[in-house]
Amino acid sequence: MIIWLASYPKNGNTFLRSLISTYFFTKDGNFSFDVLKNIKQFPDNGVFEKLGIDISNDIEVIKNYIKVQEETNKIDGARIRFLKTHNILNNIHGYKFTDLNNCLGAIYVVRDPRTTAISFANHYQITLDEAIERMKKFMIIGGVKNSINRKNETINHIGSWSSHYNSWKEFKKVDKYLLIKYEDLSKETEKTFLKVLTFIFKLTNTSFDLDKKKLKNVLKTTNFSNLQNLEKNLGFPEAVESNGKKITFFKYGNKNKYKHFLTKENLDALKSAFKEEMNELNYL
Repeated sequence: MIIWLASYPKNGNTFLRSLISTYFFTKDGNFSFDVLKNIKQFPDNGVFEKLGIDISNDIEVIKNYIKVQEETNKIDGARIRFLKTHNILNNIHGYKFTDLNNCLGAIYVVRDPRTTAISFANHYQITLDEAIERMKKFMIIGGVKNSINRKNETINHIGSWSSHYNSWKEFKKVDKYLLIKYEDLSKETEKTFLKVLTFIFKLTNTSFDLDKKKLKNVLKTTNFSNLQNLEKNLGFPEAVESNGKKITFFKYGNKNKYKHFLTKENLDALKSAFKEEMNELNYL
């Protein structure tokens, strides 16, 4: 059964995956980029293609979201599978993204849209004005033909920053939802990650027997400075390219001070678009 790790792009999903994959898929709690491979992205064209689904037809892919999840669960049996997604939870063309027959629940990572805009602009190598405009509109990413990285070929229906955040609250209605702020995950990593672990064990209906030694290593090896050093020395496979050059993925972290980057016009635009959600999340 699936546990979703959901977020809008550049909202902290990679950090959460680093923590979870290192705790659950290593013996000693020592992180490496390879361990992230234990948490796959969904949707992923490669998986759909193996099941004979026409990946050149976006509607066919969307129609088969749940079928692919069913097949994945058949293969895994009773095993828990964490899946990363940037997809909105809303129905697309009348088709559901997932259902409770195939998943246990969702952990949603949210980030102040003012710092999201800065990381978003860096990641896609666009201006802050362009980043904010994209965040306000229903966005689709992927669809890059013949990409070296198959993940870039897969189309993801993201939505806007606000619609994405609101859509995943559906799991809250059935008490299968955990909201995590990126800011808390960065500043109070141990406390916040313990909430994540408690939630996972609750969803899986298993007793929570914390491995303190492993947790200590997880926290040490996944801190932002270590991730930056690993990317500098080894390169990060998930970093995107622009003009043949890899764009630094672990660039800002919690040092992303929006007041140093955003103009008054930028701030006003974000507040106007996302005021309700920012108030709800105590970002204003």
